[in-house]
Amino acid sequence: MIDRLSLSLRPVVLCISLGVVASAVVGCAPPASDDSPAAGGAPVAIAVAAAEGSGEPYLSSHGDDVWLSWLEPTEGDDWALRVATLVDGEVGDVHTVVERDDFFVNWADFPAVEPLPDGRLVAHWLQRGGQGTYDYGVRVVWSDDGGQSWSDPWTPHDDGTPTEHGFVSLMPGAGEGLGLVWLDGRNHTMSDEGAHTAAMSLRFRSASGPGQTSVETLVDDMVCDCCQTGAAATTDGWVMVYRDRTDDEIRDISIRRWVDGAWSIGRPVHRDGWQIASCPVNGPAVDAAGERVAVAWFTGAGDLPRVSLAVSLDQGDTFGEPVRIDDGDPVGRVDVTVDDTGALVSWIERVGEAAELRVRRVRADGTREPAVVVTSLSSARASGFPRMIAAGDDLVFAWTEAGGAATRVRAAQLVGGLPR
Repeated sequence: MIDRLSLSLRPVVLCISLGVVASAVVGCAPPASDDSPAAGGAPVAIAVAAAEGSGEPYLSSHGDDVWLSWLEPTEGDDWALRVATLVDGEVGDVHTVVERDDFFVNWADFPAVEPLPDGRLVAHWLQRGGQGTYDYGVRVVWSDDGGQSWSDPWTPHDDGTPTEHGFVSLMPGAGEGLGLVWLDGRNHTMSDEGAHTAAMSLRFRSASGPGQTSVETLVDDMVCDCCQTGAAATTDGWVMVYRDRTDDEIRDISIRRWVDGAWSIGRPVHRDGWQIASCPVNGPAVDAAGERVAVAWFTGAGDLPRVSLAVSLDQGDTFGEPVRIDDGDPVGRVDVTVDDTGALVSWIERVGEAAELRVRRVRADGTREPAVVVTSLSSARASGFPRMIAAGDDLVFAWTEAGGAATRVRAAQLVGGLPR
């Protein structure tokens, strides 16, 4: 069986742990004391029928419908991608998207299931090739019956190289019906000494179904190696966010907008100036409502780890100054959702030797409300990237519980969400 806790999209020398960054600034002053975690309604646990060893949860929604997907080990070396609906705090029927023995299972690069506007579901996962650890690609399938059955898999990248392809963001309704953006390693190879010979790129393609696709597009020819991408729909089209990379190793967050059938030139959401020679494995998150776009991200610029939020009122063309979200010792691993009062950001915060999943509301005028603790959890890689989504007035969270020798997917619902 693959050791999913040890797999990484880069050797350790290239993808450092954020704990290294944080340890250099222990004791840095936290934000003002009025931002300490708030007492309030406690999240209610959702019973998820996920097996021991499960992880990599993902949440998606369309209208009032919410889906939860995750990976779990089955027999032998097999893994299964499962999906279920969440209704009123309960998990519905669980369906299997795919079960096989060649999943590429990784703590930071997770599969997803998304609903399409036409009522179908679409899912993606990563599948290993036969030429080593870093030979794997993206597979995409569609379901016409709510997840009971799925199409044959389709591969959006057609380069055929035994290299890395992952960190996918799905865009329901974009292009031919579904847009996909991913990190692509076809130009990124390793020498015998472990040195890079070219950079990871960012690529896009759209499809309406298997074999019904647009032409693959190169979006950016040099990006951070293994940080998640993000995408959201605005009034006039989609935006994507990702951790960019310059020749002198500045790795800040960039945004691109879908304008007149093409992706715009990338612009920094904010110029943090984080110069780091290896990937922090800590990507941005984005959500949108109409013309309002909110981007949350982690940075370690100036040896000061922090989680930031920036908001655009013109569909991502320009952004206001960022607001600091964390409480002084963040791990990062953010998510964000927009509502009619502003934006809500979730992140992992260290608390002594432990950590907590927290969520905070930032109002439209930049006012920060007290943080709410969702759950205690580990700050280790095994806890993965917690997810958050709005379900009507409620908030739903999913994360990987990592304790002892095994992991397990957990979920909770914050009834009524955060105070408005």
